[in-house]
Amino acid sequence: MRQRMVDVFKMFVSKAIGQVSAEVISPAQPMAMLTLAHGAGAGMHHPFIMGLAQALCDNSIATLRFYFPFIEKKSKPADVPAVAHQTIACAIRRAQQLLPKLPLFAGGKSFGGRMSSQWLAVQQNTNIKGIIFFGFPLHPAGKPGTNRADHLKHLALPKLFLQGSKDELAQWQLLTSVIRSLQQTTLIELPGADHAFKRGKEDLVPLLAQRTANWVRQVLA
Repeated sequence: MRQRMVDVFKMFVSKAIGQVSAEVISPAQPMAMLTLAHGAGAGMHHPFIMGLAQALCDNSIATLRFYFPFIEKKSKPADVPAVAHQTIACAIRRAQQLLPKLPLFAGGKSFGGRMSSQWLAVQQNTNIKGIIFFGFPLHPAGKPGTNRADHLKHLALPKLFLQGSKDELAQWQLLTSVIRSLQQTTLIELPGADHAFKRGKEDLVPLLAQRTANWVRQVLA
């Protein structure tokens, strides 16, 4: 295991929203930073998100994880997009302040990746090098559709989709159809994995981190 540096702090989002908790995990010599937003069902301390941040660190990627306000306040349902977008914008600004010389990527698990891409689709000059989706939630379970991907065509950034072939929130044929219509897009299939990246007893987190790091190196090259 490589040496890790951990920094825990609060981020002030706005007067209306208040503060949210955040945590940076970084290797001694990172090649990039990633804002890693959690999904709608669990926060930044969920074992999957924590394990992914640690595995990315072992692959030379620093991460900034943070709570969306609904998790910070222990409330449901998930935040509306406007609130989620403000929180993501805050996390991106903080990441740029903390490690200004590092290339910065954005993304997250499910809801977190989707909200990040929605915000980035309407921004300009953010200096984000690319966006990474750990399970893009293309549609609700049992309700196939592609409307949730409409904004992606306005996202002029390199895009990485890491997706299980049995993801119940992304029917495979629909997902591949969407991705074929986009530019600067890479799809990495994890055969047999579901939306939680479960495939029997196999731990897919190290593979997700390794594939992510390989893609980041390609983008930066």
